[in-house]
Amino acid sequence: MKPIHTEAEYESSLLRAEELFESKRGTAEGDELEVLLILIDKYERDNYPIELPDPIEAIKFRMDQLQIKPKDLAELIGYKSRVSEILNRKRKLTLDMIRKLHHALNIPTEVLVQEY
Repeated sequence: MKPIHTEAEYESSLLRAEELFESKRGTAEGDELEVLLILIDKYERDNYPIELPDPIEAIKFRMDQLQIKPKDLAELIGYKSRVSEILNRKRKLTLDMIRKLHHALNIPTEVLVQEY
């Protein structure tokens, strides 16, 4: 086992992980799979980073998932007009709003505090 440095090594590692996928924990193959998955994860984080979503899009997405309407959000962060301004990017989120949205909608704070 060695670190994955190239795309070819990455592809090869994926194929090997697929071969080992049904391995039982505590076996040599299971241990190999566990280490291989750690190496694959590191390579992917280094070479294919996933950017955080836009805060407003994250709120809209979560509202859609939870079937929350803007009027429901108004109960959480203030007036309906304020919710409209936020969703239309005319008003910035305050720290208090970020905290409430984080707790109520389970949106990570690192997403909500980004510039938009």
